[in-house]
Amino acid sequence: MSVWAELPFGKNLRDRRFQALALGLLLAGLAIVVPPLPLTRSGVSVLAVVDITGSMNVRDYTQDGRPASRLDIAKAALRDLLPELPCGSRLALALFTERRPFLLFAPIEVCADFAPLDGAIAALDWRMAWEGDSRVSAGLHRAVTMAGELDADLLFITDGQETPPLPATGIPPFEGKPGAVRGLIVGAGGHALAPIPKFNDRGRETGFYAESDVQQENRFGPPPADAESREGYNPRNAPFGGAAARGEEHLSSVREPHLKALAAQTGLAYAHLDGPDSLRAPLLAAATPRPLPGRLDPRPFLGAAALALVLASFLAGALRARLTPFTPSRMS
Repeated sequence: MSVWAELPFGKNLRDRRFQALALGLLLAGLAIVVPPLPLTRSGVSVLAVVDITGSMNVRDYTQDGRPASRLDIAKAALRDLLPELPCGSRLALALFTERRPFLLFAPIEVCADFAPLDGAIAALDWRMAWEGDSRVSAGLHRAVTMAGELDADLLFITDGQETPPLPATGIPPFEGKPGAVRGLIVGAGGHALAPIPKFNDRGRETGFYAESDVQQENRFGPPPADAESREGYNPRNAPFGGAAARGEEHLSSVREPHLKALAAQTGLAYAHLDGPDSLRAPLLAAATPRPLPGRLDPRPFLGAAALALVLASFLAGALRARLTPFTPSRMS
């Protein structure tokens, strides 16, 4: 027999419940004195720019079994992205319409300021647009500059439809340094042409845009290469031909080749918006990992473990008493 077994409390030392209570007491003591531990993890700082022009109202997505607009899915994707970002990450929000982005607020922390961030994204609306044009190339170039000034990566969500269409000369030159600002262009919308909803001055939907409602060709600058073969062509008086332009600009789809060309021009990555949960992976792959100093507080875990051990010991004792058969004592 061991020396411990001969001591008065030797039996208690071998008892599992006593051991659990002792360990729980130790953990409770550690929960009082252990300081938070330093921890460094990676996060991101992002400027999210959302296209709110008319073509973003096209309903070529489905959400909860119902048709949803591109803007609705873009908002849902941003709201789903917020809780997926590590605490310490920062996000700024801007709108795009006409030819420039408009900054709503500078980067703020995604955990501490989750509620105002989520509320601001949910409140985005196409009625906030101040002009009807959608010069995506110019807007993207300005958004890259804005992201650089904020020391943030860029997340630019758009369907890529230029209104008016680009001139024959194509994409305007990019004056910045490609790759100086990292980030992601996200193409919103289906690949098949769909009608664009039309609204009156009170914001009520009145139908869809027709071919005659939309500028089908940009006739500023030099004429296209096929101008001489057009009917009514005159190099001085009708360099674009004499007939009205025909086309499909009143219909809309994600302009993926155009957006990929813009991504190559600016050094950004490109991804298609497949649904509300499709932003996290491509954004984290394209963004700059930024070290985030933080702390890991082990005290809640230690306290919870101590409480679990105490409860387990008392429950084990009660269960043992319930399962032990009752043996009546004999009368002498």
